[in-house]
Amino acid sequence: MTVQTPDWVKHAVFYQIFPDRFARVVPPTASPAEHVPLEPWDALPTFDGYKGGNLWGVIDRLDYLQDLGINAIYFTPIFQSTSNHRYHTHDYYLVDPLLGGNAAFDALLDAAHARQIRIVLDGVFNHTGRGFFYFNDILENGPQSPWVDWFRIEGWPLSAYDGSLPANYEGWAGNRALPAFNHDNPQTREYIMQVGEYWVQKGIDGWRLDVPYEVKAEGFWQEFRQRIKAINPEAYIVGEVWSDATEWLDGTQFDGVMNYPLTAATIAFTGGDRVLMDQVRDRAYEPYPALNAQNYAQRVKALVHQHDWQIQLTQLNLLDSHDTARLLSIVGSDRATVQLATLLMFALPGPPCIYYGDEVGMKGGVDPDCRSGFVPEDQWERDVLDYHRRLIALRHQYPALRIGAYEALGAMGDLVAFARQLEAGDGGTPETLVIAVNAGETPVETSIPVDGLKVYPAKRVYGAGQAAWEDGALHLSLPARQGIVLAE
Repeated sequence: MTVQTPDWVKHAVFYQIFPDRFARVVPPTASPAEHVPLEPWDALPTFDGYKGGNLWGVIDRLDYLQDLGINAIYFTPIFQSTSNHRYHTHDYYLVDPLLGGNAAFDALLDAAHARQIRIVLDGVFNHTGRGFFYFNDILENGPQSPWVDWFRIEGWPLSAYDGSLPANYEGWAGNRALPAFNHDNPQTREYIMQVGEYWVQKGIDGWRLDVPYEVKAEGFWQEFRQRIKAINPEAYIVGEVWSDATEWLDGTQFDGVMNYPLTAATIAFTGGDRVLMDQVRDRAYEPYPALNAQNYAQRVKALVHQHDWQIQLTQLNLLDSHDTARLLSIVGSDRATVQLATLLMFALPGPPCIYYGDEVGMKGGVDPDCRSGFVPEDQWERDVLDYHRRLIALRHQYPALRIGAYEALGAMGDLVAFARQLEAGDGGTPETLVIAVNAGETPVETSIPVDGLKVYPAKRVYGAGQAAWEDGALHLSLPARQGIVLAE
């Protein structure tokens, strides 16, 4: 079987937006639903409060994102809901009124596409919210509801709000606020398929699928892929799977997953013993214990070769997200860790994804602290923004960083080195880049024998340190906590 994944994803730099917290602009034509009391933007975020970020605000910042080099946006849910994160869906065809409704989304889609920026939406298709019409009808009418088989009812009466009584229906992770769909019901299945199709027909460029591993119905994701790709073969389908995703990455379901195993390894290597356990404990990706360079190189090599290469090129690489503490807080504000990890994310196979605000040095502990309002410009860390700009530019400049083969060169102590190589037959001019990272607290001088490289790049295009080639070996001198990128 020939595996096909969207070509544009391989060349993308993603930016994840949590809509309630990124930007707020209220146009004169806004509906009354947008003129409501809100939490102060700069106050500590809460589980239940709204800060009022909207899609008009995103439109207002598209020029900033384009200038940064972003060419794809992944949104957490935008559909009508009764939660600031909007995973409690009420209507899959209506954009939340606080976000500006469908009119704001239509304007956003047009404005983003005019800038060659792709849009990926979050599909919450395993479960819904208690206010979802078909479930609400069951609450009103009990066993007589026409939609009783759309959910996994276990007994009567249902108790959707009183925690002292059994819920009597299945909710995601036992949460009665999130009734789980019965995907074995043909009508439920067809409803979800049509939702997926509708927004792709509207022009979105893909779906990020929330907890897709919870959907057990046979053939569900295979059918979803077939129907989405029939509308747009280049639509991106990426699943939220935190661990081994082999089951879903056979070429018949997802184009990739959120690559948390690589996240964990990269944090464990660059952060080491700086990782604060209270920020990662009980997190599914476990970025601990610390990894030395040799173990990190082994982990990366295994991950890079775990799936078909076309799948690997569309794995969504990230350092943090709305579901984790921000990396800067995970490592106790150690900025060198974040810079080294960001370099690795941009240099390894798979498109990088920046969580909003990471590019200006935002901090944030575990949920809800990781979902703060985007900080004003006078609070931006300019050096952090600068290295993000440079790494994004490098990713766009060198095709080898996007689609080139991965070649492990060497690993010892706290230093790891690898190459990205693009052969003439890979769709472009032959190109080789070498990346080396010293995650240790002391400078490193070493020589790495290199047998697999045909070209020895010597021009430093990013980072610090010195490099030279002699007798088929790479001689490196790297300061502590620094990385280097060499190009031809």
